[in-house]
Amino acid sequence: MNPFPPRCHAARWLRRTVEVCARRIAFLRDEHVGYILSGISHLSPGFVALDASRPWLCYWMVHALDLLGHPLSAAQGDAFVDFLSRCQDCEGGGFAGGPVPGQAAHLAPTYAAVLALLSIGTKRAYAAIDRPALRRFIVRMKSPGGGFCMHDDGECDVRGAYCALTVASLCDLLDDEISAGASAWISRCQTYEGGFGATPGEEAHGGYTFCGLAALLILDEASAIDRHALAYWLSQRQQPHNGGFEGRTNKLVDACYSFWQGASFPLLDAALAAPTAAPTAAPTASPG
Repeated sequence: MNPFPPRCHAARWLRRTVEVCARRIAFLRDEHVGYILSGISHLSPGFVALDASRPWLCYWMVHALDLLGHPLSAAQGDAFVDFLSRCQDCEGGGFAGGPVPGQAAHLAPTYAAVLALLSIGTKRAYAAIDRPALRRFIVRMKSPGGGFCMHDDGECDVRGAYCALTVASLCDLLDDEISAGASAWISRCQTYEGGFGATPGEEAHGGYTFCGLAALLILDEASAIDRHALAYWLSQRQQPHNGGFEGRTNKLVDACYSFWQGASFPLLDAALAAPTAAPTAAPTASPG
């Protein structure tokens, strides 16, 4: 007997099978918590490839435990604070991917370290952030065109703008000097498709779209976005046969891009609710 349904019923059979499987999926919360906690004290040798991303490992652990509703103990929180403090460049500002000296400050691990410390949320964690040095670092990363370099002599793309503006906003450092020109530069990264590329003129991409959209909302510049073009591009990235999202046009779906594209929809909702830019009034002759 043929175990497979006739072709004309295949779509209906697949849909019903997926629905049944979805109802049977159990989220193994305790197992996830256990896995994360095991990484606090020890990581397998394979993680050596992430030696320059160690604040990211801290952030992923801290944030995941927070999402899972499992609070850190005081000792665990202090251990994270101690390690992240060693990654901070107190002279040049910012955080490196590992202990300083040895690695250079970079906006990506700076973002991860600051978010991890704020998620820990203790006075000691807050005090670990050298805000004056952090501001010096962000200002130094600012490019003349309004974007931000990821590190000294590094690439300038919309990731840098998002990381810099997020950290500046969270640490109450965002001012006219840091934000000058940023909105105009980021808005130029939106492509004819509707999504955002890494830099002006590059292909629309899910990760960069999240960064550009979030950065403009931090700046309260939703009116700088072609919101309807963005809504169309985002909705077209979800593929009907499996429900996942692709990161770029005509690419395969994956979980990473499903996160970036999916996370953009709440931001897009906020952008659509924001007022549009007021039309520029025509000049009028002064009376008299």
